[in-house]
Amino acid sequence: MNHDHAQPNHEHAEPEDENAQPENEHAEPEHEHVQSDHERIPAPAPIAVGRPAGTGGRRVTIRGRSAGVAHSDADVVEFLRRAGLPDAWEYLDDPQWVDWQDGRPRTYDTTPPGHGDHGEVIG
Repeated sequence: MNHDHAQPNHEHAEPEDENAQPENEHAEPEHEHVQSDHERIPAPAPIAVGRPAGTGGRRVTIRGRSAGVAHSDADVVEFLRRAGLPDAWEYLDDPQWVDWQDGRPRTYDTTPPGHGDHGEVIG
């Protein structure tokens, strides 16, 4: 019987790979499988302000329900007041509360900056 392929005695043998670990250390500790608060997938913002429409304004939804079309920050705040969130001005810039979709936050039309209502350059 050829003993060239016999398994080494693990009590005194060094691992062949310097990064290898003994078999009993391959099990991962339970705490590595638990997600911490910073690893959790964030919940979507309860307020979504859709992309600016070509005719102006942005559709606002609150918890998935349409609240209307806003043409200004005051409109968004009014929709939120009607939904039971008084003094909502402070929430407009908080991404945990408001998701400004496909456009710059707090803008309500598709006219590029520096242009008038019909696209002409101002100045």
